[in-house]
Amino acid sequence: MEDLRRAGRLVEIKAEIDPYLEAAEIQRRVYANQGPAILFSNLKGCRFPAVSNLFASLEQARYLFRDTLESVRRLIELKTDPSAAPKRPLRYAKTPWTAWRMLPGYCKGGAVSQSTCRLSELPDIQCWPDDGGAFVTLPQVLSMNPHHPHQLMQSNLGMYRIQLNGNNYEKDNEIGLHYQIHRGMGVHHQAAMQRGEKLKVSITVGGSPAMSLAAVMPLPEGLSELTFGGALSGRKIRMIKGVHAPIYSDADFAIIGTIDPSETKPEGPFGDHLGYYSLQHPFPVMKVEKVLHRRDAIWPFTVVGRPPQEDTTFGQLIHEITDPIIPSVIPGVKGVHAVDVAGVHPLLLAIGSERYMSYLRPNEPQELLTQANAILGNGQLSLAKYLWICDDPKDQLKISDYQAFMMHVLERADWRRDLHFHTQTTIDTLDYSGAGFNRGSKVVIAATGEATQSLCTSMPSPFSLPEGLREPRIVAPGILALETTDKATENAPQQVESLLRDISAEHPINQFRLITLVDDSDFCAQSFANWTWVTFTRSNPATDIHGVAANIAHKHWGCCGALVIDARIKPHHAPPLVEDPTVCAKVDALAAKGNPISRYL
Repeated sequence: MEDLRRAGRLVEIKAEIDPYLEAAEIQRRVYANQGPAILFSNLKGCRFPAVSNLFASLEQARYLFRDTLESVRRLIELKTDPSAAPKRPLRYAKTPWTAWRMLPGYCKGGAVSQSTCRLSELPDIQCWPDDGGAFVTLPQVLSMNPHHPHQLMQSNLGMYRIQLNGNNYEKDNEIGLHYQIHRGMGVHHQAAMQRGEKLKVSITVGGSPAMSLAAVMPLPEGLSELTFGGALSGRKIRMIKGVHAPIYSDADFAIIGTIDPSETKPEGPFGDHLGYYSLQHPFPVMKVEKVLHRRDAIWPFTVVGRPPQEDTTFGQLIHEITDPIIPSVIPGVKGVHAVDVAGVHPLLLAIGSERYMSYLRPNEPQELLTQANAILGNGQLSLAKYLWICDDPKDQLKISDYQAFMMHVLERADWRRDLHFHTQTTIDTLDYSGAGFNRGSKVVIAATGEATQSLCTSMPSPFSLPEGLREPRIVAPGILALETTDKATENAPQQVESLLRDISAEHPINQFRLITLVDDSDFCAQSFANWTWVTFTRSNPATDIHGVAANIAHKHWGCCGALVIDARIKPHHAPPLVEDPTVCAKVDALAAKGNPISRYL
């Protein structure tokens, strides 16, 4: 923080700020306006200061890791191509030192063990009105493999949200621990259940920002995040060895305790990164034995919600670090891009290669489908709900330009053959568009070859909407948003099929390649980001994808006319996040007082 202050990248708010909603509203505004890190030195009812917006932008994140980021990149280069070292010895001369720093080690004590406090003395920061209580939003949750309880290289470090209070947690004794599917902690949890043991856990907050990034880094199973944290922080991660799980010695705070693998309590709701509340569900409960902190401890926090938010920066930096290694992990795949504005997991883009008998110049996806299956079987990429994949033989596509990428696919996809569904599978825990908790479907949209379709940019003339549809708005070339005269019901699939029944493949509406049914077509037409968020967070492929003149051939679903996605809010969906107007007015007043942060509010 002192480093950021000297660089003019931190401002302090000395006025009393309420941790209930007000601090979060300030953070959201400052991030949106590209402001600096914020030190809240006077949180109401709390003796600890707090800081947010440490990862204010990709540029600031690069600044934080300016002394180590390049060495991490070079380590990844060697991972991708080990033969590069003898070819360019000067470039990789310091790489062995980076590798040495990656190895964590034990120590007898550290700054985090200087003082203790009660759980209820920690900053009580609540971000959204209907949250179930206060949450730790930048935790580093460490568990050990119960089969190897002292081997740091078999530890797991994850950023699993922690509910500090609310619901029926015992004050000062219990907290909620929410981890989602395909997370490394689940392996340790299962092992503890098999052994009939309690799982020892240490939750740390603060310390090197490298540890926050390490906690969200999608590393292969079996590779400890502590190694990445050491490489990025420029020093070995030092862990205090004790009767509990090891504790990160340089952290600002540590919450120590155990989980009975068979015990759960209701956790949530929580305003999450898809832009909706994740609802209350049973999750593990942690019995807190001790809370440690540095004498000069500062509580870092962030706010999540509809992207972009501060956690967007994590995704950008992860892409920057990991993109070069993708081709070595999934052969033939040149790049993948999780679309942040769609909530990350709902929409994944990929560039692959068509190398099957390439001399025959195939005009339909072949190897792309093999690569799509490999992607959906790989770590957290497996949580993708919509996977759009194409090849790029001329290397002209920029995968991060998601609108241009999707236009490219729309010009080439044949809806009769290029939609490939996984109809009964798991999806992201936080996604409520599916058939139940963790349950939903996926679709792969694959395209190759030259453009075969033109994308409509104006309303056809003459043109009239079929009955039951209204308010047409062109979102982008080839994409039309429509409202329905009736709201979505639990029988939404039958409702949409009824609307499409009398539309023929010759109807002018089919000049649009993709039609989305939405609750507010004006909102979707305001920006491609709005449309992307609505379309991919509010639809479940197997139930919400329809088509004009649809048919099934050899058990393969397709359509001859426009593809239709029902992206209306359904009765089983979670509610979207909405700010508290009273708190918004309070922050408006704060902005008018000429505080150092005023110009960012």
